[in-house]
Amino acid sequence: MRKKERYARIIEAFEKTMPVAETELCYNNPFELLVAVILSAQCTDKRVNQVTPALFDAFPTPEAMAEATPEAVFEYIRSVSYPNNKARHLVGMARKLLSDFNGEVPSDLDDLIQLPGVGRKTANVIQAVVFQKAAMAVDTHVFRVSHRLGLVDDKCTTPFSVEKELVRYIPDALIPKAHHWLILHGRYTCIARKPKCDICALKLWCRSYTRMYDPQPVEKRSTDSSDAPI
Repeated sequence: MRKKERYARIIEAFEKTMPVAETELCYNNPFELLVAVILSAQCTDKRVNQVTPALFDAFPTPEAMAEATPEAVFEYIRSVSYPNNKARHLVGMARKLLSDFNGEVPSDLDDLIQLPGVGRKTANVIQAVVFQKAAMAVDTHVFRVSHRLGLVDDKCTTPFSVEKELVRYIPDALIPKAHHWLILHGRYTCIARKPKCDICALKLWCRSYTRMYDPQPVEKRSTDSSDAPI
């Protein structure tokens, strides 16, 4: 199956089976989402959603968080992963928002990654969810699912290389939703240790499933990445 066809089939299946796909983080405004995404690094959304209500009550605005100490923020987030680092990042992020961006979450990638605790993945989440930009955040779920499905080649060994390949083939208007398609598919169906292939709506077009269950040999790949059988 050629790459363009695989993308088309998988996108069509996602649109039918997951017409609504959005973040599972709870938030009310861009600042709260930014806080939640910073906290979600190497941590589950479920855990983040357990700590953010009290955190947002205590520090509802960038101004309130900027006036806090990392030690005070730590008390609200101590159950998430790496709470000491994240407490420092949150306070530093809030102070940077006030000093450089008038307290508003910026929409530009270069501006976002200036904020403490914000890397490319977090910045892309904010761009896609808040500003509906064609930005693809690649976390462990997106990285794993993209390779298993065959949306990216084995040579894509970094999150950035996966991001570039996905953005190349997914229509811009669908990229914000596609980010959530891949995350949710990886979270609930194409799980890391034992993917649920028996209930997967994408298995007919999945490269990994084909390799496991199709007795026919996989076609030799071409060096033409746009039309290569994969």
